[in-house]
Amino acid sequence: MEFHLDRDSSIPLGAQLRGMIEYAITFGALKPGEQLPSVREMADILGVAPMTVAQVYRELKAAELVYSKPGAGTFIADASMLVGSSGLNLDELHQHLDALINCGILLGFSATDLGALVSNRFSERQRQLKKKTVFLIGNFIDSARDYAHCIAETLGEIAVVEATTLTDLRNDELLRQHVSSADLLLTFAHRRREVSQLFPGQALMNISFIPSETTRRSLASLEPLTRTLVVSIFPEFTSLMTHGVARFAPHVTQVTVVHRDDPQLGELLKETDALVYATGAQDLTAQLSEGQISFEYRHVPDAGEIQRVVVPLLQQEILHASNTGDRNENQ
Repeated sequence: MEFHLDRDSSIPLGAQLRGMIEYAITFGALKPGEQLPSVREMADILGVAPMTVAQVYRELKAAELVYSKPGAGTFIADASMLVGSSGLNLDELHQHLDALINCGILLGFSATDLGALVSNRFSERQRQLKKKTVFLIGNFIDSARDYAHCIAETLGEIAVVEATTLTDLRNDELLRQHVSSADLLLTFAHRRREVSQLFPGQALMNISFIPSETTRRSLASLEPLTRTLVVSIFPEFTSLMTHGVARFAPHVTQVTVVHRDDPQLGELLKETDALVYATGAQDLTAQLSEGQISFEYRHVPDAGEIQRVVVPLLQQEILHASNTGDRNENQ
């Protein structure tokens, strides 16, 4: 990933760098386990003081978005390792599985028979148990609801997924109480710090997002000479949108990427052939004339990560509840 700072922006350079890394984690430009440049290397790349970079790395580490290996450097953390109070214990699960397999062998079960038995029993226990509650905490309620719907489709019968925003949570104490009873909170990497401050100690995971199929198709369908204007809402997201457009529309040569507050936005809108706007900036389409096209640069939750991380986590919680219930029944 290339790192660039906007020295004409009113946003402090350190805040720009932190936001850039947080957004890159959220939208897949930086992957778990990927190494960041050292403090001195990053300072040289950006032309800032090493102490500025060091402070940003400390803040990212405090937010559990990166981790350090002594003598090796700073790396992007894996979301699956950052869930508080999850109760996930694979060693314990393996012990139970070994006991089950041993019992099955003694009873003459084949691996296929034992697998079918486990699958049927698991489905039955899922139906018996109360669904888990998951909250997706986003920036805008409409998009947050869409994200929650996508996550719910991936999770299936495991959990009920609801949506809210940071703004609503800050302004509504009853809503905060409701969310505080959820089994798991999901949010963006760049919002993890704020959510954890509202709900300290609660199970919290930041998830990754990828450009939607519709967005990828829309970018790929642009004609090569289309004058394309890309508008972001958050300054830190500008470089990520630039990267995305270059990736999915490499054939388009006339691309301008600006922030929503750019003073020249009005004039740029008049001169563009195609407007690509970030989620939350759809009102800009009202300023377009006939013949100008527009579409949203929309992201969706990474279903692969939901399957890899969230599903096993919630299933483990269900198994834990099942074991507790069985023990209570036997007492």
